[in-house]
Amino acid sequence: MSRVGKKPIEMPSGVEAKVETGKITVKGPLGEISQDVNPKLTIKKENNQLKVERPSDQKIYRELHGLTRNLIANMVAGVSKGYEKTLDISGVGFKAAAQGTNLMLSLGFSHPIVYPLPKGIKATVDAKQTQITLKGVDKQLVGQIAANLRSMKKPEPYKGKGIKYSTEVIHRKEGKAGKTGK
Repeated sequence: MSRVGKKPIEMPSGVEAKVETGKITVKGPLGEISQDVNPKLTIKKENNQLKVERPSDQKIYRELHGLTRNLIANMVAGVSKGYEKTLDISGVGFKAAAQGTNLMLSLGFSHPIVYPLPKGIKATVDAKQTQITLKGVDKQLVGQIAANLRSMKKPEPYKGKGIKYSTEVIHRKEGKAGKTGK
């Protein structure tokens, strides 16, 4: 059996799961999220735990067993604690501002970029306007939005300008050393 797949998922207080054939919906204090699952896999609820079981040891079910368990565990963690990604902006004149459901970015282009945030994602910008914090219940969506923002102006290795994750380390390169005379 899959080591990951056979671990039960603990349900914190205030979180409830609704299991249907081919779909699971998890509701908690931060919101509600649903996920389609393979209808052949069975999800059982027993005394504040969820367990995922597979019908046989075929390769496809072994692959889906651990994946489905982790997706459900991420859903439970998302509606109870939430997910957060922090991006740092560095560069002269580079800044961000949150305006309702949009994110305004000035990244050295001839025009500011207006990035509409999808439903379920909240963005906050610090007082210096150089740090963006994305929050949401869907781990995949928070990560995708952070990756989209980073791809607008990737950090470059010479001056370090651009958008990077706060935990990311940019390996800096040395510029041209100049001509050496003979």
